[in-house]
Amino acid sequence: MEPLINKRLALYPGTFDPFTYGHLDIVERALRIFDEVEVTVAVHAGKRTLLSTDERCDLIRQCTAHLDGVTVAAFEGLLVDYTRRRRAAALVRGLRQVSDFDYEFQMAFANRKLYPEVETVFLMTAEAHALISSTIVRDVHRWGGDLSSFVPPLVEAALRKK
Repeated sequence: MEPLINKRLALYPGTFDPFTYGHLDIVERALRIFDEVEVTVAVHAGKRTLLSTDERCDLIRQCTAHLDGVTVAAFEGLLVDYTRRRRAAALVRGLRQVSDFDYEFQMAFANRKLYPEVETVFLMTAEAHALISSTIVRDVHRWGGDLSSFVPPLVEAALRKK
């Protein structure tokens, strides 16, 4: 019989529109704790994204190809339901600033209420990436700014094509 929880698996959920160096940093840090990290790309039917779900998943796969133990999958619906189906032990969330913690704290409690078996693990990003957000990247991209210090080259090239 398979265990109820795969203690080696953590999910790192997010929209990742686009995937940044800050996201990559969190994936690398999570791999220090867990054997397997799934970058779980959220599909929001009502939310307009710069990159399609397939593009985001493909770019993340390419940007993490050098890391053993990383998979990428898209999901739609309630995160705790998907987490339960995957039997993941934890949800990994990146923190850049104190303001991130307020939102993440609320989500962690809601997720625990809905699925007590899952833990939320908060990881602080490296200082070099603390001010990077997908929103900032989209704004810099919109105005033709230099993205090279915010996103991996593959992501920058994909954004230039947009």
